[in-house]
Amino acid sequence: MPSRRSPLSGAQRTLAVAQLVSAVGDGAYYTSSALYFTRIVGLSPTRLGLGLAVAWAIGSVAGVPLGHLADRRGPRGTAAVLALGTAAVVASFLVVRDFLPFLIAACFYATAQSGLGAARQALVGGLVPDGERTAALARLQATLNAGLAVGAALGGVALTVGTRTAFLAAFALTALGFLATGLILLRLPAVAPSAKAGGSGEAPRSAGEAADVAASRSARPSRDGGFAVLADRRYVVVTLVNTVLLLRMPLLSLVIPLWIADRAPQLGWLGSALFVLNTVGVTLFQVRTARAVTGLPSAARAVRQAGAVLLASCAVFALSAATAPVWATAALLVAGAVLQVFGEMKQSAGSWQIAFDLAPADRLGQYQGFFGTGVAVARTAGPLLLTTLLLDGGGPGWLLLGGLFLAAGCAMGPAVRRAERDRPWRAPLPAEGLTSEALPAEGETAEGLTAEALTKVS
Repeated sequence: MPSRRSPLSGAQRTLAVAQLVSAVGDGAYYTSSALYFTRIVGLSPTRLGLGLAVAWAIGSVAGVPLGHLADRRGPRGTAAVLALGTAAVVASFLVVRDFLPFLIAACFYATAQSGLGAARQALVGGLVPDGERTAALARLQATLNAGLAVGAALGGVALTVGTRTAFLAAFALTALGFLATGLILLRLPAVAPSAKAGGSGEAPRSAGEAADVAASRSARPSRDGGFAVLADRRYVVVTLVNTVLLLRMPLLSLVIPLWIADRAPQLGWLGSALFVLNTVGVTLFQVRTARAVTGLPSAARAVRQAGAVLLASCAVFALSAATAPVWATAALLVAGAVLQVFGEMKQSAGSWQIAFDLAPADRLGQYQGFFGTGVAVARTAGPLLLTTLLLDGGGPGWLLLGGLFLAAGCAMGPAVRRAERDRPWRAPLPAEGLTSEALPAEGETAEGLTAEALTKVS
């Protein structure tokens, strides 16, 4: 097995380049879009928020069917088409002048983005060996943050200039970024479709996965065909637990800047500084953090640790509500942000491993699409929920949110163990009654167990 410290090569390098290029465009878009639509297009903040909420609500349900399409037609072509579609939608924003065209374009944008995320995950699953996926995803996440930082800087130029031409240049950069991403993805090796229309839907991508597919075919007949993930209630529970932890996403981008403006307006500059701190932290340390995650037991442990760290982060943010010198408030906010980025990296690494290891090899697209709906839900419901809880609730609201993170982190282990029971290609976690002699090494499958060892499972 190649070292986890080795640089990207081959398909992983191409995936990283595609991730970097699209992230630069995303960074420019995220930085400039709100002011473009309100100041240049003339939408009210209320209409903008409503349109985005509707768009991401639609996008949240698009991940599964588009992931299923990636399984049937192949993830490389699906991802490339969705990247090109995103480029076309962003280009359409250049001519948007009213709410209805904006709403239609935003819905297509959110749908394409959700599907692209699912197809990309399926690509990783098809091109990267099982034992290397979490490390590969950590590298891609670090690359994503580096690209976002560059794009945000370019978007900041548009904000500083403030003219219509400057904003249109930022949007054009985003469109070109996704256009290039689609072309780069086409340079990847083809991944054979896993499910054929009218067939059993379980064609393995490689000979090494054939036994897994054969076992899963006999064990879950009711899930053949259609959107199998929707009938997989145990995977749904795991996804819901992860969605709770993803409520951390709107904190630094929305809630913390508003919190600072309300509690310490003289520190208004600190909001953007904390966002940069988060981006740099993930870029530098995500890969290192992910090295400890090599299988389901360590993944569940990482998520549990993430819940505890996020609780500590919320407790520190709660302390910043107290009357204190400006320097002390700033120090508390920085400390809370450092804890948050550490918890974020732990939660990300654990959730990547869990999402892949609990998904059948022949349905990675739709399973990753469903797991990814947590991001869309956090983007849709998170802002309203967290602004109400934290800005109105103050310190107690922060502690309540931290307790929610801790509860979700602790619930992930039992949820994963329960979900693993009906995964015949997986060995159960130790808590399910498998002795140390019968348990395979972390990262191996149950195929290595003897019949005698399997009888030890209660």
